[in-house]
Amino acid sequence: MKLSEMREKSVEELQTAIVDWKKQLLESRLQLSTHKLENTASISKTKKLIAQAKTIITEKGVQNA
Repeated sequence: MKLSEMREKSVEELQTAIVDWKKQLLESRLQLSTHKLENTASISKTKKLIAQAKTIITEKGVQNA
């Protein structure tokens, strides 16, 4: 998901996306530990998506305050 697409979403949608990404991150870490993960870059990409979504949620909170 691109940053511009994230900015268009509501806070609730972003929070549900964060939960999904955290589940995906956990699964990727488990696969990494069992040596079944082929694309190790997916872990860092997922962490980056989570951080971006949290930043946008904070920005929206500041704008509404």
